[in-house]
Amino acid sequence: MTDLSAESARAPITVGVCGAGTMGAGIAQVCLQAGHEVLLYDVDEQAIQRGRHRVGEGLLHLVEKGRLEPADRDRLLTSLRDAHSLEELAEESDLVIEAALEDLALKQTIFRALGASARPNAILATNTSALSVNDIADASGIPDRVLGLHFFNPAAVMPLVEVVAGEATSPETLEVATRFAEGLGKTVVVCRDAPGFIVNRVNRPFTLEALRMVEVGEVSIETIDAAMTAAGYPMGPFALIDLVGVDVNLAVAQALWAASDEAIRFTPSPIQRNLVELGRLGRKTGEGFYRYHHGSVVGPAEGLPEVGVAEPGPASAALEPAEIVSRIELAIINEAYHAAGDGVAEPSDIDRAMKLGANHPYGPFERAGELGLRAVIDGLTQFEALHGERYRIAPALWQIASI
Repeated sequence: MTDLSAESARAPITVGVCGAGTMGAGIAQVCLQAGHEVLLYDVDEQAIQRGRHRVGEGLLHLVEKGRLEPADRDRLLTSLRDAHSLEELAEESDLVIEAALEDLALKQTIFRALGASARPNAILATNTSALSVNDIADASGIPDRVLGLHFFNPAAVMPLVEVVAGEATSPETLEVATRFAEGLGKTVVVCRDAPGFIVNRVNRPFTLEALRMVEVGEVSIETIDAAMTAAGYPMGPFALIDLVGVDVNLAVAQALWAASDEAIRFTPSPIQRNLVELGRLGRKTGEGFYRYHHGSVVGPAEGLPEVGVAEPGPASAALEPAEIVSRIELAIINEAYHAAGDGVAEPSDIDRAMKLGANHPYGPFERAGELGLRAVIDGLTQFEALHGERYRIAPALWQIASI
Protein backbone atom coordinates (compact mmCIF):
# COMPACT_ATOMS: atom_id res chain seq x y z
CA MET A 1 0.00 0.00 0.00
CA THR A 2 1.22 3.51 -0.88
CA ASP A 3 1.83 5.80 2.09
CA LEU A 4 -0.54 8.68 1.33
CA SER A 5 0.91 11.30 3.64
CA ALA A 6 1.74 14.96 3.33
CA GLU A 7 5.38 14.12 2.61
CA SER A 8 4.54 11.72 -0.23
CA ALA A 9 1.42 13.38 -1.64
CA ARG A 10 2.99 13.95 -5.07
CA ALA A 11 4.37 10.41 -5.42
CA PRO A 12 2.56 8.04 -7.79
CA ILE A 13 -0.49 6.51 -6.12
CA THR A 14 -3.58 4.56 -7.11
CA VAL A 15 -6.47 6.91 -7.77
CA GLY A 16 -9.99 5.52 -7.93
CA VAL A 17 -12.46 7.47 -10.08
CA CYS A 18 -16.12 6.74 -9.42
CA GLY A 19 -18.21 7.77 -12.42
CA ALA A 20 -17.01 7.34 -16.00
CA GLY A 21 -18.89 10.22 -17.62
CA THR A 22 -17.33 13.34 -19.11
CA MET A 23 -15.98 14.65 -15.81
CA GLY A 24 -14.83 11.27 -14.53
CA ALA A 25 -12.97 10.53 -17.75
CA GLY A 26 -11.35 13.96 -17.71
CA ILE A 27 -10.21 13.52 -14.12
CA ALA A 28 -8.87 10.05 -14.95
CA GLN A 29 -6.88 11.49 -17.86
CA VAL A 30 -5.35 14.22 -15.69
CA CYS A 31 -4.33 11.67 -13.07
CA LEU A 32 -2.75 9.39 -15.66
CA GLN A 33 -0.78 12.28 -17.13
CA ALA A 34 0.55 13.04 -13.64
CA GLY A 35 1.92 9.50 -13.37
CA HIS A 36 -0.75 7.87 -11.22
CA GLU A 37 -2.44 4.54 -11.74
CA VAL A 38 -6.19 4.95 -12.21
CA LEU A 39 -9.05 2.60 -11.40
CA LEU A 40 -12.22 3.62 -13.23
CA TYR A 41 -15.62 2.53 -11.91
CA ASP A 42 -19.18 3.08 -13.03
CA VAL A 43 -22.35 1.20 -12.19
CA ASP A 44 -22.83 0.86 -15.97
CA GLU A 45 -20.14 -1.37 -17.50
CA GLN A 46 -20.71 0.20 -20.91
CA ALA A 47 -20.12 3.62 -19.36
CA ILE A 48 -16.68 2.41 -18.27
CA GLN A 49 -15.85 1.52 -21.85
CA ARG A 50 -17.11 4.90 -23.06
CA GLY A 51 -15.01 6.52 -20.35
CA ARG A 52 -11.92 4.60 -21.44
CA HIS A 53 -12.59 5.73 -25.01
CA ARG A 54 -12.83 9.38 -23.88
CA VAL A 55 -9.51 9.06 -22.05
CA GLY A 56 -7.91 7.51 -25.12
CA GLU A 57 -9.25 10.24 -27.35
CA GLY A 58 -8.06 12.92 -24.95
CA LEU A 59 -4.54 11.52 -24.93
CA LEU A 60 -4.61 11.09 -28.72
CA HIS A 61 -5.47 14.77 -29.03
CA LEU A 62 -2.29 15.56 -27.10
CA VAL A 63 -0.30 13.33 -29.48
CA GLU A 64 -1.78 15.14 -32.49
CA LYS A 65 -0.77 18.47 -30.96
CA GLY A 66 2.79 17.24 -30.39
CA ARG A 67 2.47 17.40 -26.60
CA LEU A 68 2.68 13.62 -26.03
CA GLU A 69 4.59 10.85 -27.75
CA PRO A 70 2.52 7.94 -29.15
CA ALA A 71 4.49 5.47 -27.03
CA ASP A 72 3.76 7.52 -23.92
CA ARG A 73 0.06 7.48 -24.73
CA ASP A 74 0.15 3.69 -24.93
CA ARG A 75 2.06 3.50 -21.68
CA LEU A 76 -0.41 5.74 -19.87
CA LEU A 77 -3.36 3.68 -21.06
CA THR A 78 -1.83 0.57 -19.50
CA SER A 79 -2.12 2.37 -16.14
CA LEU A 80 -5.90 2.68 -16.58
CA ARG A 81 -7.75 -0.28 -15.10
CA ASP A 82 -11.40 -1.12 -14.55
CA ALA A 83 -12.97 -1.62 -11.13
CA HIS A 84 -16.11 -3.71 -10.96
CA SER A 85 -17.52 -2.65 -7.60
CA LEU A 86 -17.34 0.23 -5.16
CA GLU A 87 -15.77 -2.12 -2.63
CA GLU A 88 -13.00 -3.04 -5.06
CA LEU A 89 -12.46 0.64 -5.87
CA ALA A 90 -12.14 1.54 -2.19
CA GLU A 91 -9.95 -1.42 -1.25
CA GLU A 92 -7.37 -0.75 -3.98
CA SER A 93 -7.24 3.05 -4.04
CA ASP A 94 -5.18 5.51 -2.01
CA LEU A 95 -7.49 8.33 -3.08
CA VAL A 96 -11.00 8.04 -4.51
CA ILE A 97 -12.57 10.88 -6.49
CA GLU A 98 -16.33 10.56 -6.94
CA ALA A 99 -17.73 12.13 -10.12
CA ALA A 100 -21.26 10.72 -10.20
CA LEU A 101 -24.49 12.56 -10.98
CA GLU A 102 -25.38 15.62 -8.88
CA ASP A 103 -27.80 13.78 -6.62
CA LEU A 104 -27.22 13.94 -2.87
CA ALA A 105 -28.89 10.61 -2.05
CA LEU A 106 -26.83 8.87 -4.73
CA LYS A 107 -23.58 10.38 -3.51
CA GLN A 108 -24.37 9.47 0.09
CA THR A 109 -24.99 5.87 -0.96
CA ILE A 110 -21.65 5.82 -2.79
CA PHE A 111 -19.73 7.27 0.15
CA ARG A 112 -21.40 4.90 2.58
CA ALA A 113 -19.98 2.00 0.54
CA LEU A 114 -16.60 3.67 0.03
CA GLY A 115 -16.23 4.51 3.70
CA ALA A 116 -16.96 0.93 4.75
CA SER A 117 -14.20 -0.49 2.52
CA ALA A 118 -11.61 2.29 2.34
CA ARG A 119 -7.98 1.70 3.24
CA PRO A 120 -6.94 2.97 6.69
CA ASN A 121 -5.26 6.14 5.38
CA ALA A 122 -7.18 6.61 2.15
CA ILE A 123 -8.85 9.90 1.26
CA LEU A 124 -12.31 10.15 -0.27
CA ALA A 125 -13.14 13.19 -2.40
CA THR A 126 -16.31 14.36 -4.11
CA ASN A 127 -16.30 16.39 -7.32
CA THR A 128 -19.70 17.87 -6.52
CA SER A 129 -20.16 21.40 -7.84
CA ALA A 130 -22.97 22.51 -5.53
CA LEU A 131 -23.98 19.84 -2.99
CA SER A 132 -22.92 19.89 0.65
CA VAL A 133 -19.57 18.20 1.27
CA ASN A 134 -20.57 17.87 4.93
CA ASP A 135 -23.73 15.92 4.07
CA ILE A 136 -21.75 13.63 1.79
CA ALA A 137 -18.93 13.17 4.32
CA ASP A 138 -21.31 12.28 7.15
CA ALA A 139 -22.57 9.30 5.16
CA SER A 140 -19.04 7.89 4.81
CA GLY A 141 -18.50 7.19 8.50
CA ILE A 142 -14.99 8.67 8.15
CA PRO A 143 -15.72 12.39 7.62
CA ASP A 144 -12.22 13.43 8.72
CA ARG A 145 -10.89 11.81 5.52
CA VAL A 146 -13.48 13.32 3.17
CA LEU A 147 -13.37 16.62 1.29
CA GLY A 148 -14.30 18.18 -2.02
CA LEU A 149 -12.02 18.22 -5.08
CA HIS A 150 -14.03 20.27 -7.53
CA PHE A 151 -12.56 20.11 -11.04
CA PHE A 152 -13.89 22.25 -13.88
CA ASN A 153 -15.02 20.99 -17.26
CA PRO A 154 -13.07 20.03 -19.31
CA ALA A 155 -10.97 18.69 -16.45
CA ALA A 156 -7.98 17.98 -18.68
CA VAL A 157 -7.80 21.63 -19.74
CA MET A 158 -9.20 23.87 -17.00
CA PRO A 159 -6.41 24.87 -14.58
CA LEU A 160 -8.45 25.31 -11.39
CA VAL A 161 -9.39 22.91 -8.61
CA GLU A 162 -11.45 24.06 -5.64
CA VAL A 163 -10.35 22.11 -2.56
CA VAL A 164 -13.37 22.18 -0.26
CA ALA A 165 -12.88 21.56 3.43
CA GLY A 166 -15.79 20.04 5.30
CA GLU A 167 -16.40 20.72 8.97
CA ALA A 168 -14.75 17.42 9.96
CA THR A 169 -11.99 17.34 7.32
CA SER A 170 -8.68 16.88 9.11
CA PRO A 171 -5.79 19.31 8.48
CA GLU A 172 -3.67 16.45 7.13
CA THR A 173 -6.39 15.38 4.70
CA LEU A 174 -6.65 18.95 3.46
CA GLU A 175 -2.89 19.28 3.07
CA VAL A 176 -2.47 15.96 1.26
CA ALA A 177 -5.35 16.67 -1.12
CA THR A 178 -4.01 20.15 -1.86
CA ARG A 179 -0.56 18.80 -2.69
CA PHE A 180 -2.11 16.06 -4.79
CA ALA A 181 -4.12 18.56 -6.85
CA GLU A 182 -1.05 20.77 -7.28
CA GLY A 183 0.84 17.69 -8.44
CA LEU A 184 -1.70 17.35 -11.25
CA GLY A 185 -0.52 20.71 -12.49
CA LYS A 186 -3.60 22.51 -11.20
CA THR A 187 -3.92 25.82 -9.41
CA VAL A 188 -5.64 25.22 -6.09
CA VAL A 189 -7.93 27.49 -4.12
CA VAL A 190 -9.06 26.30 -0.70
CA CYS A 191 -12.54 27.17 0.50
CA ARG A 192 -14.94 26.03 3.17
CA ASP A 193 -18.04 23.99 2.46
CA ALA A 194 -20.71 26.53 1.54
CA PRO A 195 -23.42 26.52 -1.17
CA GLY A 196 -21.81 26.76 -4.61
CA PHE A 197 -18.27 27.01 -3.13
CA ILE A 198 -16.57 29.92 -4.91
CA VAL A 199 -17.09 29.88 -8.67
CA ASN A 200 -20.59 28.47 -8.91
CA ARG A 201 -21.77 30.94 -6.31
CA VAL A 202 -19.95 34.12 -7.29
CA ASN A 203 -20.51 33.56 -11.01
CA ARG A 204 -24.23 32.87 -10.63
CA PRO A 205 -25.23 36.47 -11.52
CA PHE A 206 -23.40 36.11 -14.85
CA THR A 207 -26.25 33.94 -16.09
CA LEU A 208 -29.09 34.81 -13.70
CA GLU A 209 -28.97 38.57 -14.27
CA ALA A 210 -28.83 38.02 -18.02
CA LEU A 211 -31.86 35.76 -17.76
CA ARG A 212 -33.71 38.41 -15.72
CA MET A 213 -33.20 40.94 -18.52
CA VAL A 214 -34.66 38.54 -21.06
CA GLU A 215 -37.52 37.49 -18.78
CA VAL A 216 -38.92 41.01 -18.69
CA GLY A 217 -38.24 41.71 -22.35
CA GLU A 218 -35.54 44.33 -21.84
CA VAL A 219 -33.08 43.00 -24.40
CA SER A 220 -32.31 40.06 -26.68
CA ILE A 221 -29.97 37.18 -25.87
CA GLU A 222 -27.69 38.11 -28.78
CA THR A 223 -27.33 41.68 -27.53
CA ILE A 224 -26.38 40.51 -24.04
CA ASP A 225 -23.84 37.99 -25.31
CA ALA A 226 -22.33 40.55 -27.68
CA ALA A 227 -22.04 43.12 -24.88
CA MET A 228 -20.24 40.70 -22.55
CA THR A 229 -17.79 39.40 -25.16
CA ALA A 230 -17.01 42.98 -26.20
CA ALA A 231 -16.22 43.66 -22.52
CA GLY A 232 -13.55 40.95 -22.55
CA TYR A 233 -15.45 37.85 -21.44
CA PRO A 234 -14.67 34.80 -23.61
CA MET A 235 -18.35 33.84 -23.93
CA GLY A 236 -21.67 35.50 -23.33
CA PRO A 237 -24.04 34.13 -20.65
CA PHE A 238 -26.35 32.32 -23.09
CA ALA A 239 -23.58 30.77 -25.16
CA LEU A 240 -22.06 29.59 -21.87
CA ILE A 241 -25.33 28.04 -20.67
CA ASP A 242 -25.69 26.21 -23.97
CA LEU A 243 -22.12 24.91 -23.72
CA VAL A 244 -22.47 23.69 -20.14
CA GLY A 245 -26.00 22.40 -20.75
CA VAL A 246 -29.21 24.20 -19.88
CA ASP A 247 -30.15 21.32 -17.59
CA VAL A 248 -26.77 21.29 -15.82
CA ASN A 249 -26.80 25.04 -15.29
CA LEU A 250 -30.37 24.87 -13.98
CA ALA A 251 -29.50 22.02 -11.57
CA VAL A 252 -26.67 24.08 -10.06
CA ALA A 253 -28.92 27.13 -9.81
CA GLN A 254 -31.65 25.13 -8.07
CA ALA A 255 -29.19 23.52 -5.64
CA LEU A 256 -27.66 26.90 -4.75
CA TRP A 257 -31.09 28.51 -4.31
CA ALA A 258 -32.31 25.69 -2.05
CA ALA A 259 -29.10 25.68 0.01
CA SER A 260 -29.27 29.47 0.43
CA ASP A 261 -32.73 29.45 2.02
CA GLU A 262 -34.25 30.43 -1.32
CA ALA A 263 -32.55 33.82 -1.42
CA ILE A 264 -34.20 36.03 -4.02
CA ARG A 265 -30.93 36.78 -5.81
CA PHE A 266 -30.49 33.05 -6.52
CA THR A 267 -34.03 32.36 -7.78
CA PRO A 268 -33.77 30.04 -10.81
CA SER A 269 -35.16 31.33 -14.09
CA PRO A 270 -38.43 29.93 -15.49
CA ILE A 271 -36.89 30.24 -18.93
CA GLN A 272 -34.41 27.49 -18.14
CA ARG A 273 -37.05 25.27 -16.54
CA ASN A 274 -39.21 25.53 -19.62
CA LEU A 275 -36.35 24.89 -22.02
CA VAL A 276 -35.43 21.77 -20.07
CA GLU A 277 -39.04 20.57 -20.25
CA LEU A 278 -38.89 21.10 -24.03
CA GLY A 279 -35.64 19.11 -24.27
CA ARG A 280 -33.73 22.15 -25.52
CA LEU A 281 -30.56 21.57 -23.52
CA GLY A 282 -28.02 23.49 -25.58
CA ARG A 283 -25.22 22.23 -27.79
CA LYS A 284 -25.73 18.59 -26.84
CA THR A 285 -29.29 18.57 -28.25
CA GLY A 286 -28.68 21.01 -31.10
CA GLU A 287 -30.81 23.77 -29.63
CA GLY A 288 -30.96 25.83 -26.48
CA PHE A 289 -30.80 29.59 -26.59
CA TYR A 290 -29.09 29.15 -29.97
CA ARG A 291 -29.40 26.59 -32.75
CA TYR A 292 -26.41 24.41 -33.60
CA HIS A 293 -25.27 22.31 -36.53
CA HIS A 294 -22.32 19.98 -35.96
CA GLY A 295 -21.48 22.01 -32.85
CA SER A 296 -21.42 25.41 -34.57
CA VAL A 297 -23.92 28.19 -33.97
CA VAL A 298 -26.24 28.74 -36.92
CA GLY A 299 -28.44 31.37 -35.31
CA PRO A 300 -30.64 32.22 -32.33
CA ALA A 301 -33.25 29.65 -31.35
CA GLU A 302 -36.85 30.51 -32.02
CA GLY A 303 -39.72 30.22 -29.59
CA LEU A 304 -38.69 31.91 -26.35
CA PRO A 305 -42.17 33.54 -26.24
CA GLU A 306 -43.62 30.03 -26.26
CA VAL A 307 -41.96 29.32 -22.92
CA GLY A 308 -43.43 32.32 -21.20
CA VAL A 309 -40.96 35.05 -22.08
CA ALA A 310 -42.04 38.36 -23.49
CA GLU A 311 -40.54 39.60 -26.75
CA PRO A 312 -38.11 42.49 -26.22
CA GLY A 313 -40.16 45.65 -26.41
CA PRO A 314 -39.28 49.19 -27.48
CA ALA A 315 -37.51 49.79 -24.13
CA SER A 316 -34.84 47.26 -25.09
CA ALA A 317 -33.35 49.75 -27.51
CA ALA A 318 -32.47 51.97 -24.54
CA LEU A 319 -30.54 49.21 -22.77
CA GLU A 320 -27.03 50.03 -23.89
CA PRO A 321 -24.17 47.48 -23.79
CA ALA A 322 -22.52 49.46 -20.99
CA GLU A 323 -25.59 49.06 -18.77
CA ILE A 324 -25.82 45.34 -19.52
CA VAL A 325 -22.18 44.86 -18.52
CA SER A 326 -22.56 47.07 -15.44
CA ARG A 327 -25.59 45.21 -14.13
CA ILE A 328 -23.93 41.82 -14.49
CA GLU A 329 -20.53 42.89 -13.18
CA LEU A 330 -21.89 44.75 -10.16
CA ALA A 331 -24.04 41.74 -9.24
CA ILE A 332 -20.93 39.52 -9.42
CA ILE A 333 -18.90 41.96 -7.31
CA ASN A 334 -21.71 42.09 -4.74
CA GLU A 335 -21.87 38.29 -4.57
CA ALA A 336 -18.11 38.13 -4.12
CA TYR A 337 -18.44 40.35 -1.06
CA HIS A 338 -21.29 38.16 0.21
CA ALA A 339 -19.02 35.09 -0.15
CA ALA A 340 -16.01 36.73 1.49
CA GLY A 341 -18.21 38.02 4.31
CA ASP A 342 -19.51 34.50 4.87
CA GLY A 343 -15.94 33.24 5.20
CA VAL A 344 -16.08 31.03 2.10
CA ALA A 345 -12.62 32.11 0.90
CA GLU A 346 -10.18 35.01 0.97
CA PRO A 347 -10.72 37.79 -1.61
CA SER A 348 -7.46 36.95 -3.39
CA ASP A 349 -8.55 33.32 -3.76
CA ILE A 350 -11.97 34.39 -5.01
CA ASP A 351 -10.33 36.58 -7.65
CA ARG A 352 -8.00 33.74 -8.66
CA ALA A 353 -10.87 31.25 -8.84
CA MET A 354 -13.03 33.51 -11.00
CA LYS A 355 -10.24 34.11 -13.48
CA LEU A 356 -9.19 30.48 -13.74
CA GLY A 357 -12.51 28.70 -13.19
CA ALA A 358 -14.88 31.09 -14.98
CA ASN A 359 -12.35 32.62 -17.41
CA HIS A 360 -13.23 36.15 -16.37
CA PRO A 361 -10.82 38.86 -17.52
CA TYR A 362 -10.44 40.06 -13.93
CA GLY A 363 -11.49 39.03 -10.45
CA PRO A 364 -14.47 40.75 -8.82
CA PHE A 365 -12.36 42.45 -6.15
CA GLU A 366 -9.90 43.62 -8.80
CA ARG A 367 -12.80 45.00 -10.81
CA ALA A 368 -14.23 46.74 -7.74
CA GLY A 369 -10.85 48.38 -7.23
CA GLU A 370 -10.79 49.58 -10.83
CA LEU A 371 -14.29 51.02 -10.61
CA GLY A 372 -13.89 52.43 -7.11
CA LEU A 373 -16.03 51.37 -4.16
CA ARG A 374 -18.04 54.58 -4.30
CA ALA A 375 -19.09 53.81 -7.88
CA VAL A 376 -19.90 50.20 -6.94
CA ILE A 377 -22.07 51.31 -4.01
CA ASP A 378 -23.84 53.97 -6.08
CA GLY A 379 -24.46 51.54 -8.94
CA LEU A 380 -25.87 48.82 -6.69
CA THR A 381 -28.07 51.34 -4.88
CA GLN A 382 -29.48 52.56 -8.19
CA PHE A 383 -30.04 49.04 -9.49
CA GLU A 384 -31.77 47.96 -6.29
CA ALA A 385 -34.18 50.89 -6.64
CA LEU A 386 -34.91 49.91 -10.24
CA HIS A 387 -34.76 46.12 -10.14
CA GLY A 388 -35.31 45.02 -6.56
CA GLU A 389 -33.79 43.14 -3.67
CA ARG A 390 -31.37 41.01 -5.67
CA TYR A 391 -29.08 44.07 -5.84
CA ARG A 392 -29.15 44.75 -2.11
CA ILE A 393 -25.61 45.57 -1.02
CA ALA A 394 -23.71 42.81 0.77
CA PRO A 395 -23.00 43.59 4.47
CA ALA A 396 -19.25 43.07 3.97
CA LEU A 397 -19.23 45.62 1.16
CA TRP A 398 -21.05 48.15 3.32
CA GLN A 399 -18.54 47.63 6.11
CA ILE A 400 -15.52 48.19 3.87
CA ALA A 401 -17.08 51.14 2.08
CA SER A 402 -17.85 52.84 5.38
CA ILE A 403 -14.29 52.66 6.71
